[in-house]
Amino acid sequence: MQAELESRVARKLMWRIIPFVMLLYFVSFLDRVNVGFAAMTMNKAIGLSPTAFGLGGGLFFIGYFLFEVPSNLILHRVGARLWIARVMVTWGIVSAASAFVTGPTSFYVLRFVLGVAEAGFFPGIILYLSLWFPAKQRAAAAAWFMAAAPISTAIGSPLSGAIMQMPPMFGLADWQLLYIIEALPAVVLGFVVLKFLTDTPNKAHWLQDDERAWLIAKLKSEADERKGHAGHTAGALSALRDPRVLALALIYFGTSAGLYTLGLWAPLIVRQFGFSALQTGLLTGIPSILAVIAMVLWARHSDRTEERTWHVVIPCALACVGFVFAGQAGTALLIVLALVVVNVGISAAKAPLWAMPSKFLSGAGAAAGIAMINSVGNLGGFVGPFAIGWLKNVTGGYSAGLYVVGATLAVSAAVTLLLSRKAAQQTATVCVRHDH
Repeated sequence: MQAELESRVARKLMWRIIPFVMLLYFVSFLDRVNVGFAAMTMNKAIGLSPTAFGLGGGLFFIGYFLFEVPSNLILHRVGARLWIARVMVTWGIVSAASAFVTGPTSFYVLRFVLGVAEAGFFPGIILYLSLWFPAKQRAAAAAWFMAAAPISTAIGSPLSGAIMQMPPMFGLADWQLLYIIEALPAVVLGFVVLKFLTDTPNKAHWLQDDERAWLIAKLKSEADERKGHAGHTAGALSALRDPRVLALALIYFGTSAGLYTLGLWAPLIVRQFGFSALQTGLLTGIPSILAVIAMVLWARHSDRTEERTWHVVIPCALACVGFVFAGQAGTALLIVLALVVVNVGISAAKAPLWAMPSKFLSGAGAAAGIAMINSVGNLGGFVGPFAIGWLKNVTGGYSAGLYVVGATLAVSAAVTLLLSRKAAQQTATVCVRHDH
């Protein structure tokens, strides 16, 4: 009876929450990385060098970094429904405004403001999922949510490529149409969030009474168990100072550097082999389809085995190898194969990584800690694309930048192992104290 109830609740949560938050992230990711396709004609139109494009593309993450923690603390206070709706409407408006940049300065400003507008969305949803899904289902739930990023690339890349082949309309160039067309869904969905999203399980009228009672009790018992563990952190300031939070941020830095290097530069790297915009979109989309499959299967295995460390280390190492391979690839086929390896590695690492913070964070500590991990980690989204652009200016090719990004993923793998060893030592120390 209990198992049947648990299974029923799990199904309802997955079908009610996950498809909707996936749709939100799909649109979010599309608006973040469509700049890579816009760059095909925008860079020449407004006079952006590779360094300027890499800098502007990365400035998104500086705005994101500065406003991420405050945004997530506001979400913790006012609820996900209101705050996620605000985030989506404002980022949609700013993304559409990107169609009217006229040079490097306005491009820098709009990318920074887009980061400010979108700050709080990703960690807000991760926090939201932790309020709904019991620990055993959390990595799988996070994996399905985060699968929206590679799905967005798989579908959005050909879509963006097709829009970039449209003739000018209403006096707007192809890259301007791209920004406007792909920004509109964010504004519309912002208003849908107000109607559809439920803040907490006790307000979930779409659950039956026994289902709601079981879920609330289950989540409360897990929260109480966490509070009883050594090293548990519930306060916002304590979370921001917690070395484990900073370590997870460093790990996420490497995966973000890899992810957004792909998002911003993959279209230009593939296009150099002479493909059309639509062909480029299709070729950059293929690796993402495989990444979705890898992400979901790897997260399920992580949940089933209740193991996180090696489920982060192995994919990070794989992505590192992929970037080195990409730096040496001399044909379109080899580049696409390298992109497959990188996509699969980065995508597979993310869900087990994001299942780690809820092991030792709760309440305001979870809101602040998750935001800190995401904001500091996403600085990799600034460093990676900028390094590619700057080193391309210096060396004339992409290889050196790809090696640098690969190195950040090697660091991510190493830090994950060190964090795991430290946690094991802490647990052993606590056990010895209890024995005495």
